[in-house]
Amino acid sequence: MIALAGGVFLGWSLGANDAANVFGTAVSSRMVRFGTAAVVAAVFVVLGALVSGRFGIETLKGLTSLNLEQAVVVSVAAAATVTLMTLLGLPVSTSQAVVGAIVAMGMLNGRINLGGLGKVVTCWVGTPVGGAFCAIMLYHGLGYVYNRLRINIFQADLLLRWSMLIAGAYGAYALGANNVANVTAVFVGAGMLDTLHAAAIGGLSIALGVITFSRPVMATVGKKLVRLDPFSALIVVLALAATVHLYTHLGVPVSTSQAVIGAVLGIGLVKGVNTVSAGTLKQILMAWFLTPAISCCLALIIDFAAHLQYVPGA
Repeated sequence: MIALAGGVFLGWSLGANDAANVFGTAVSSRMVRFGTAAVVAAVFVVLGALVSGRFGIETLKGLTSLNLEQAVVVSVAAAATVTLMTLLGLPVSTSQAVVGAIVAMGMLNGRINLGGLGKVVTCWVGTPVGGAFCAIMLYHGLGYVYNRLRINIFQADLLLRWSMLIAGAYGAYALGANNVANVTAVFVGAGMLDTLHAAAIGGLSIALGVITFSRPVMATVGKKLVRLDPFSALIVVLALAATVHLYTHLGVPVSTSQAVIGAVLGIGLVKGVNTVSAGTLKQILMAWFLTPAISCCLALIIDFAAHLQYVPGA
């Protein structure tokens, strides 16, 4: 079980950070209480992992063959990369960190599933594009319905609160279903866990991160990332959830942060406002290239260090 520590830590940090993408706006705007958001997110993350987590797990475990030692190296390298990128203030993708480390092990093994890798990289590029497209379609579609509702301001407020709670639950479900593969897929590939146990352990570790340490991230990231009116914020969460859920069924773990950025950019295109600065876009592009590269290098360094042997008298 000690070998799973790196994966559990990675899941914990993923939950602590990425819960802000699905409930950050609702909590920071006080439309939903943190306690309610945390419980709902934790429950639906585990549900998503158990029901649909197998798709991404099958994809990641098929990128290369790993033994248990290499699975631990992948988890540690990915966790270290996520921590480093967070300290640098760059939008981190756990999926890219895990895949970068898996590719490093594949290079050492002399076996990389290039078809599977190509599918994953293509979906990385498509994530923000999908988020933007979904946001534009949902904004027009739901906006048409919302503007024709004959309700007063109090009824509108109640409707938005419940809608944000439901959208957040859907987003948490999609987060668990899509990102649980990042946490435990390598241990399935190494033969330590079966798919069901991997989904359960990964989902619970993500949920633990949501409950124990997501409050400060929700409070700050929700305000910093999305400065939108409640209806637009609702559209962003729905677009994020729909995009990530789609890629879940394609079997590719993607970044919820990048889906959110795409959705916010889509809202900006519709409303004609600059919701994402050029500086933010540069940071995103930098993170896309740096995250898998750094994780790959760290995995190679950790594996090399693990195999160093002390020779007395040398």
